Amino acid sequence: MIPQDLLDILVCPADRGPLLLVQRSGAGALYNPRLRRAYRIDGDIPVLLIDESEPIGDEEHAALIAQAGPAAPQ
Repeated sequence: MIPQDLLDILVCPADRGPLLLVQRSGAGALYNPRLRRAYRIDGDIPVLLIDESEPIGDEEHAALIAQAGPAAPQ
């Protein structure tokens, strides 16, 4: 999907922090757990526009953090 070297340099446009690669409804997304915002990936291209990001509720946040593993930022 997205090469690790690209993931290492991508940041959230809102807070400039790192993003997690996750699966949402069977599709890839980049997730900012600090702001609880998800950015979709269209055809292997991340859409890093704040206005097009989606807010994430408590239940989905817990599922995405569990998906990312124990080293993920909370």
